[in-house]
Amino acid sequence: MDQSLPTTHSTQEWQALEAAYHMPPFSDYKSLHEQGTRMITRAEGHYIYDTEGNQILDAMAGLWCVNVGYGREELVEAAAAQMRQLPYYNAFFKTSHPAVAKLSEKLASLTPEGLSHVFYANSGSEANDTIIRMVRHFWALEGKPEKRVIIGRDYGYHGSTILAASMGGMSGMHHQAANEADFTHIKPPYGFLYQGNQSEDMFAKTAAGWLEDAILAHGADKIGAFVAEPIQGAGGVIVPPKGYFAYIQEICQKYDILFIADEVITGFGRTGKWFASEAMDLRPDMMTLAKGLTSGYVPMSAVMVGDRVFTSLKEKGGEFYHGFTYSGHPVAAAVALANLQIIEDEDLLTKVEEETGPYLKEALAPLADHALVGEVRTYGLLACVELVKDKNGPVLFENTGETAEIVRDHAIASGLMVRAVRDGMILSPPLTFGKADIDEVVVKLTSALDVTATQLGMV
Repeated sequence: MDQSLPTTHSTQEWQALEAAYHMPPFSDYKSLHEQGTRMITRAEGHYIYDTEGNQILDAMAGLWCVNVGYGREELVEAAAAQMRQLPYYNAFFKTSHPAVAKLSEKLASLTPEGLSHVFYANSGSEANDTIIRMVRHFWALEGKPEKRVIIGRDYGYHGSTILAASMGGMSGMHHQAANEADFTHIKPPYGFLYQGNQSEDMFAKTAAGWLEDAILAHGADKIGAFVAEPIQGAGGVIVPPKGYFAYIQEICQKYDILFIADEVITGFGRTGKWFASEAMDLRPDMMTLAKGLTSGYVPMSAVMVGDRVFTSLKEKGGEFYHGFTYSGHPVAAAVALANLQIIEDEDLLTKVEEETGPYLKEALAPLADHALVGEVRTYGLLACVELVKDKNGPVLFENTGETAEIVRDHAIASGLMVRAVRDGMILSPPLTFGKADIDEVVVKLTSALDVTATQLGMV
């Protein structure tokens, strides 16, 4: 039986079907119904295609995740082979399967020393919910159940479930019933806003000091963990000053607080290393993984659990009442293994670290002189072009986000997919991007900035 989707539907027919039944994530449904949805029908290499036949260079790798690009037959074949052999079985009730055992061994070998155990989920949100459970359960087992508070950072993103969003620092999400107790937030090491005239090292100390201030304000006996993305992705590609995390880790050790690294975005080669923790010399007690684990081809996430936490759960905890029907799904595990093999076989880490990461930085640097741009930030294959109303000051736009959305829409219209975060233009291309792809990004993004500046009367 032919199960393929109909090809005769017009864009309007697909949009009507979408509007009638589907509630997509992070959407203004009123606006979406008025304007319609872009319907993506296929993807190949670094491009996506919509129902109107438009070819769009995907400089966001989907949502920070399609690290090896679209149309990789190796991943399709890995999924098909696993489906034929064992399409599904759960990991409950003392059962498991070879694919997840092998993947666990692989992840333990790639992540920082001491992160020897893996708990699987289906999204970064679920993985971070799992971490919250583990942190609080760990301290209860250690006889310190009052250590429940988890400190995060403003603009931090750790997922959209109620607890994960509460742990994150996105105020808009907090205002929509995701502001639970026992979470608090400090300012991030956002040099563009907070560094002023400080040297990089002084700002690193200052920003890390905000963590110590919060610990002392709440009492170290109440703090269970500090959670941080090595580079804050959805918060605007906020790159910390050199030395920041060395100070942070000293503070966590001083007050006996678990350190959690959220590597959902930065993991699996995006920084030129397997993980940003390696690039920044981080030694987390737990680590969140997702997105690039399977390059987004199937849902899967993981929590890497350090020896200290795992030993306590194993020796003192009894049954851990937590998990999901699809934890460690065999098809997802098989795709993840094939995905990691591609990254190794094609030496994508070296490519990002030595070729495309430096080239992206070099190619975007001239945009700092644009009338609309206050700062350009890059790290590996992550970038943000921060927009300003006036470069003197700088002066930010009053209606945060509106200008970035204008630039984004012009970019997409020209065939470039970028993301608008507040008033920053975000880039997170596939690791398989080449210099020609980066050149295309710069040409189309520059054009979108020029058109926007003219539209706003700035030139």
